[in-house]
Amino acid sequence: MLLMGKIRIIGGQWRSRLLQFSDDKLLLRPTPDRVRETLFNWLGQDLTGKTCLDLFAGSGALGFEAASRGAKQVTMIEQNVKTTRNLRNAIEKLAASQVKLEHTDARTFLASNSEYYDIIFVDPPYQSGLLTEVLPLLPARLRKNGVVYAESSDKLLPDNTWLICKQGRASHVYYCLLTLNLDG
Repeated sequence: MLLMGKIRIIGGQWRSRLLQFSDDKLLLRPTPDRVRETLFNWLGQDLTGKTCLDLFAGSGALGFEAASRGAKQVTMIEQNVKTTRNLRNAIEKLAASQVKLEHTDARTFLASNSEYYDIIFVDPPYQSGLLTEVLPLLPARLRKNGVVYAESSDKLLPDNTWLICKQGRASHVYYCLLTLNLDG
């Protein structure tokens, strides 16, 4: 039997809507409400006109939150088949036409994609090593003045390509907002 978890969208047009996701603790660890609230305070509550990339979509918490707050386009990348199915159901339930879902590996997507994004969410499975693997690939996909949100179980110490604009910690979650270091 597949257990279902729920996330609550905390702001925007879908505020307080609950979305279901498969509650597989090994695969999914949705960004906690408190962390999402902080993140969207940093980004601004209104994302109208922004394009977003949710590289490891999982439960969809970050991507749906961005879409709810007016993002023009949100591209979600998810490799797991069951998780992709749940995300597709949530997109249909919300009639979220601005959300595009790609069932592929994040690295494969980045290698073949040529679009630019204002905001890139990078919240891969902890202990996977994928955060440090994809960070070097992101400058080529980031628009001028774009930002990267990164989340990890360890404090992120990026190379000199990046500047940490904001950072925080909630229990075992370290998170930060990165911009390109134009002097580095």
